[in-house]
Amino acid sequence: MPLHYPFTAVVGSDDMSLALLLTTIDPAIGGVLVRGEKGTAKSTIVRALADVLPPIDVVAGDRFSSDPREAEPLSPDGPFAPDADVATRPVRIVELPVGATEDRVLGSIHLQKALEGGAVEYEPGLLAKAHRGVLYVDEVNLLHDHLVDVLLDAAAMGRATIERDGVSIEHAARFVLVGTMNPEEGELRPQLLDRFGLTVEVAAPREPQLRAEVVRRRLAFDADPAAFRARFADAEQSLTDRLVAAQKLLTEVELTDAALTRIAEVCAAFDVDGLRADIVMARTAVAHAAWDGRTSVTTDDLRVAARLALPHRRRRNPFDAPGIDEDQLDEALGDDEPDPDPTPDGDGGGSEPESSGDSSDDTPAGPAEGSAEPSTSSADEDAPRPTPPSGEAGGSSTTASAAGEPYRTKLFAVSGTGEGEAGRRSRAVTSRGRRVGARPVDRSGDGGGSIDLLQTLRAAAPHQAARGRRTGKLALKNDDLRLAVREGLESNLVLFCVDASGSMAARRRMDQVKTAILSLLLDAYQRRDKVGLVTFRAGTADLALPPTGSVDVAARRLDELPAGGRTPLAEGLERAAEVLRIERIRDPRRRPLLVLVTDGRATHGPDAIARSQRAAGLLVDVDTLVVDCETGRFTMGLARTLADHLRAEYVALGDVTADALTDAVRGSGGGAGPWSADKHGAA
Repeated sequence: MPLHYPFTAVVGSDDMSLALLLTTIDPAIGGVLVRGEKGTAKSTIVRALADVLPPIDVVAGDRFSSDPREAEPLSPDGPFAPDADVATRPVRIVELPVGATEDRVLGSIHLQKALEGGAVEYEPGLLAKAHRGVLYVDEVNLLHDHLVDVLLDAAAMGRATIERDGVSIEHAARFVLVGTMNPEEGELRPQLLDRFGLTVEVAAPREPQLRAEVVRRRLAFDADPAAFRARFADAEQSLTDRLVAAQKLLTEVELTDAALTRIAEVCAAFDVDGLRADIVMARTAVAHAAWDGRTSVTTDDLRVAARLALPHRRRRNPFDAPGIDEDQLDEALGDDEPDPDPTPDGDGGGSEPESSGDSSDDTPAGPAEGSAEPSTSSADEDAPRPTPPSGEAGGSSTTASAAGEPYRTKLFAVSGTGEGEAGRRSRAVTSRGRRVGARPVDRSGDGGGSIDLLQTLRAAAPHQAARGRRTGKLALKNDDLRLAVREGLESNLVLFCVDASGSMAARRRMDQVKTAILSLLLDAYQRRDKVGLVTFRAGTADLALPPTGSVDVAARRLDELPAGGRTPLAEGLERAAEVLRIERIRDPRRRPLLVLVTDGRATHGPDAIARSQRAAGLLVDVDTLVVDCETGRFTMGLARTLADHLRAEYVALGDVTADALTDAVRGSGGGAGPWSADKHGAA
């Protein structure tokens, strides 16, 4: 078993360490979500937590970790005798892979025993293993929706219910949910986000001395893990002892009516939805008081609780920046109520984990590994400058405009039936949905999916006589195994290809376009799509945003998008085709939708129109919508001609509002045109 990096050896990340410790003191807080850039030791700290958690007592031999102090534990292995043997073991930190199947999470029949002996026996899943422990999901924002639903049900009920494949089981599933994520890879589904009691933001230190200490400790650990852990053994044990003391003190901490009123005032001041924030904040304040060794809640406890419990509950949409205004928090808390006296036997508590006595290790806790600087798009390099009234005059002159508030949009979908990742947009054969058939297990390695027990038995039935069965158990072989085929909804890649040249630079027109795209981005977030943004202007085409699930990053790129210069239409189409080609290799099952926003002009380079027509030929097999942004009394109709070359659906922006523009994009999921059966086969 590999040795973990010591929890007390981590440099920095004080908020993350504190949040994990508080949920350990009171698991009812509801877990921790950790957001941060790559290389900031998020996973390192979570895995290190296992070595400092106090051990727990369980009923010996029980697969579901029942507490021997419970009168009637909810365990399929029960009931247990009052004098049942008790075992003591470490708290488990169970990792849930983002690609896990529902059977792996909830459990199902024991396949080997079913095939070999015909016995129907339940095999516990990860939720059973995590009961009374920590369930850790790395890259939780990439977790499939069907697994999110399972976690939501278990977190709400405190138990897991399995009704499938001839099995009807219910067992306790109370765990601390810890998730880590990089926001650049996509945001978290709102329902799951609210289930995390606390949230913290982590970042790599920018001070050279701290960064050097991070590297120094990491190299020392990698060179000799055992010796490095021995240096921090005393600090680890001291931290465990402090956790035990805080857990015992928790029930003695008094939360006065005055403190509850202040909690309600803070939550109301920050306009958070529902009452879960109030409850989590109250539990966190009490746990922090116990952590500091006090039996009364102070203003400092309330401030810490608000800072950890409220930031993720203030977001109304994925474009809102997370965080909390410290000045607003101080104003809401006020300073008219003095704190109780600190404990006499210390320095007043403090919220930091204890460190080792080694003087070289007194640096505050932080990431065990470094991180890369955030990348910038080519759009960021363009300094906004006023555009001359003549539109394209001035060549590379630029201007930037802002999008308005996003609005609700209609659904649009790709025609036909795909085979992409489960989502909420287009019809597809996916891992979740209604059963429409069964298939044999693919021996090439694709064995995903749930077992279709009825079809497995039907496949085995005709061969019973040949297998020598006369009476008794059913004779099954591996070739009989059938997996359920389900039809549900998939997510798609929505690639925006936006003309940002001088002819598009009119502020009202660009505002309309940006607002419509922003609304589509919000819808893509809700439907779990990937999005990308290609822009073309001033002679070049840039990939402003590679395909990603992070719509808030897409919104920032869109807001920063300048306009001006000549129109390199051919380059824009070629860049879009190249992006889609690469994405088809990376993710061949995800079907793309191309939204081309342009007035159809091609003014850059020799033979601009002819080159644009040739570039359009690269995209004739892609579902495309051309949004014509040409305005004025006399129009040239270039965008309509371009749509014909692309075999694309066409809509004129000059005749519609921004809302109607988005409706047109949504409505192009069916009917005549390139989105219909004429181009892609029967829907």
